Amino acid sequence: MNSNFRPATSRRTFLTSAAASGGVVAFGRACPAFAGTNPVAAANPAASFLPPNFANPENSPINALLKGIPLPRLVSVETAFDRPVLADVGQNFLTKLRASRVLDTIRPGMKLAVGAGSRGITNLPLVTRLLIEELKKAGAEPFIFPAMGSHGGATPEGQRAVLERMGFTEKKMGVPIRATMDVVQVGSTPDGLPAYVDAIAAQADGIIVVNRIKPHTSFRGKIESGLTKMIVIGVGKQKGAETCHNLGYGRMEQNLLALCRTTLASGKFLFGVGLIENAYHETCRVEVVPAAEIEAREPLLLAEARKLLPIVPISPLDVLVIDEVGKNISGAGFDPNVVGRYATADVALTERDPRITRIAVLDITEVSDGNGTGLGNADFTTERVFRKFNFIETYCNLLTSTTTTGAKIPMVLRNDRQAIQAAIKICLIADPKKVRLARIKNTLSLDRILVSENLVEEARLKPRTKVVGRAADMAFDADGNLR
Repeated sequence: MNSNFRPATSRRTFLTSAAASGGVVAFGRACPAFAGTNPVAAANPAASFLPPNFANPENSPINALLKGIPLPRLVSVETAFDRPVLADVGQNFLTKLRASRVLDTIRPGMKLAVGAGSRGITNLPLVTRLLIEELKKAGAEPFIFPAMGSHGGATPEGQRAVLERMGFTEKKMGVPIRATMDVVQVGSTPDGLPAYVDAIAAQADGIIVVNRIKPHTSFRGKIESGLTKMIVIGVGKQKGAETCHNLGYGRMEQNLLALCRTTLASGKFLFGVGLIENAYHETCRVEVVPAAEIEAREPLLLAEARKLLPIVPISPLDVLVIDEVGKNISGAGFDPNVVGRYATADVALTERDPRITRIAVLDITEVSDGNGTGLGNADFTTERVFRKFNFIETYCNLLTSTTTTGAKIPMVLRNDRQAIQAAIKICLIADPKKVRLARIKNTLSLDRILVSENLVEEARLKPRTKVVGRAADMAFDADGNLR
């Protein structure tokens, strides 16, 4: 597996220790005041101050503990997951849109708010742009607004930046993008929970949401991630997300349904567009759902999405190495549904879930902008990840969602080699040479993975898995990172 996809060192400093002379802690971009008091920071704004064992790893006690841990040779294997796919996503969507008759209620001059927000969804910009073009043809005046709860540091500027990184720009979409964190209350549930809507979107004549429908990472229900969640948490901005999460994931399904009913009762929402992806991150279904039908139809779409979700094909494993995590890969950084490592007690392991003793995460994707959500579900990570970790992005996200586990920083090792060796050292087996290890790029890429040489025969016995390469040693660069 080629690791060249790993992003370069981040331009940002997300944590610096307090200087002895100034005691300034920098969050987000490098702190000029701190840089001025410390010659190392002044010379290298990307430098963070780490314990001495990182500064001199060859002589550190940690290196002495780990350097003798053997690393297995790895073999490439492929797994054939079910692969329904749409040959022409755009045309399929337009056919569904026109057949649904949802545009019949559009009148010339209507101002329509189109909400987009979740990252890493294949064809989301395409479907949104086509939707906007159809709304314009009907005489409407659409605009885009971020429907993403607390993401982007819970600021309008941060949320606009997230949209831009997703491919949503005013030039590409042909409409204005209007961002605010202000909300208006449109009602209350029977239990007294307030239902919120983006203040700018609330002024429009109608609201439309576009989102992927998939299993959630932290709770189970007949609705999880999808249109209902976007209406309540995405369109409700940080306050809506906080309201829904505050009572915990044990009540998430109940709260989502109640708040969605209240929000839809405002009459502002026209319809939603739901996308389903297969195990290869390809769009396999697009559905246009009138607002009144969302509660009835979304559970059926979720059940379909669940059947298509991939999992790590070999289980149990002593060690899983994940090359990259990020918000564009999963809202939880890496998808717990794929690896069987959940952040909350509200999801119980099933027979389907793989059993993995230790997980090592090596990097954060560049487009995540340092959001390290989910790192706490891993056991080990690297100094590279630690330097990228953006406390503001991550903490705003998780202070809202209440999943504190996901915000924790796992044991930080100097480089990829040490992180993998540490995972092997304490994976609870008598002989480290017999470690059952797999390496994946991320939880969206499960069709081709690397496994330790001792798992080859097991892989050959699986009906959908085949061995496609020869055993090879892990290749590291001079810094101890995988090539």
